[in-house]
Amino acid sequence: MLSIFGEASSLIDTVLDLARSVVREIDLDAHHGVHPRLGALDVVPFVPVGSATMLDAVAARDRCAQRLAAELALPVFLYGPLPDGSERSLPALRRAAREGTPPDVLPPRPAAHAGAVAVGARGALVAWNLWLTNTSLARTRELARAVRSADVRTLAFEVAGATQVSCNLIRPTLVTPADVYDAIVAQLTGAEAVLRAELVGLAPRAMLERIGEERVASLDLSEETTIEAALERLGLEAR
Repeated sequence: MLSIFGEASSLIDTVLDLARSVVREIDLDAHHGVHPRLGALDVVPFVPVGSATMLDAVAARDRCAQRLAAELALPVFLYGPLPDGSERSLPALRRAAREGTPPDVLPPRPAAHAGAVAVGARGALVAWNLWLTNTSLARTRELARAVRSADVRTLAFEVAGATQVSCNLIRPTLVTPADVYDAIVAQLTGAEAVLRAELVGLAPRAMLERIGEERVASLDLSEETTIEAALERLGLEAR
């Protein structure tokens, strides 16, 4: 996962540069993996920070979608607020794509080897995984279902001999990694155990404040991996 900050115009240019490299280097026909994916680039979310608004994020998303289709021949599905006033989540988008719903932006001649891309506008979420040992994939799926809610999206995977409850925390200051960790640990039995926690990307500082300093490190969180700290290192402010 890459986190990129910037004003809308330069941000879109950077996304296009990244997409060119991805399309050039990744051939889905030769790719194997366990995580759901639409394409080589897969997901590009625009998240408002600082003084930016969700309307700004939607406008940047739509401009980026048009350029990805026009310049790189990538079919684009949109998520977040849609032009017709409805809203589509990323899981709903993936279901629609599997069911044959056409892309929202379709180039005349789609790139054959790169698949499609989901381009969205959303608030900050936290991607966080809990790795387990001595736990079957079937059992890990049970645990993932048990903690799944409107605020926590989960999947279960098996990778390199361990299993993983993969989480997207939609409202991370309401339901934190500590809450998910405790809920899963409470259901472990026998030799089942937590192997490690894993933050993917960045997290809001307010979430760490909800958790408490004594637990942050064990959950693979730190002040250095907050959105605000990343902005401060760039000389920017998250107002």
